[in-house]
Amino acid sequence: MLDLQALTQAVGDLDEEVVVSMLEEFVASDPSGDEAYKVVGACQQGMAIVGDLFEKNEYFVGDLIFAGELLTQAIDILKPVLGGEESQKVGKVVIGTVEGDLHDIGKNIFGSMIEAAGFEVYDLGIDVTAAAFVDKVKEVKPQIVGMSGVLTLALDAMKATVDALNEAGVRDGVRVIIGGNPVNEDACKHIGADAFTTNAAEGVKICQGWV
Repeated sequence: MLDLQALTQAVGDLDEEVVVSMLEEFVASDPSGDEAYKVVGACQQGMAIVGDLFEKNEYFVGDLIFAGELLTQAIDILKPVLGGEESQKVGKVVIGTVEGDLHDIGKNIFGSMIEAAGFEVYDLGIDVTAAAFVDKVKEVKPQIVGMSGVLTLALDAMKATVDALNEAGVRDGVRVIIGGNPVNEDACKHIGADAFTTNAAEGVKICQGWV
């Protein structure tokens, strides 16, 4: 099995060459899906290191963008062992970063992972209005709506979106999962979501349990 701590450190160091070679070696070893999810978790912990260094002004915006690209590349390498081979889609999920928030690294990671897990993903992008979520839910009739946000104001936008789904009469037909730095159990209850997570791999498992 791959040295998860070494992988976490390599992601934190933004060492693309080491990350890619470790992951390619791992995929070649014919691992199980569970092992692959642990590897994704190690990559995410590496992203947490990047976030900490950014807050300490040791990394800059360009480093954050590169880290996001590195993680997307990592997920792409892992896709074959994350269970993305089935042509049969297990469900539909609409995702987006809520209105007023422009952060998309977490959303993109979750989107890549849940697509790899066999879901059909409709990504509305960033700064998504409550109305846009409602329109998409009416159009594609997903089982799950995923809302992401990093700023505290995102919580108000998430609540407004759930309220809009209720008003449109489509809330009962979907499960709502929220993710991002400010979410916790209290926020989840206040917003009226079904689940919350700050870990993309855990979020995928919750969604798999729902379908």
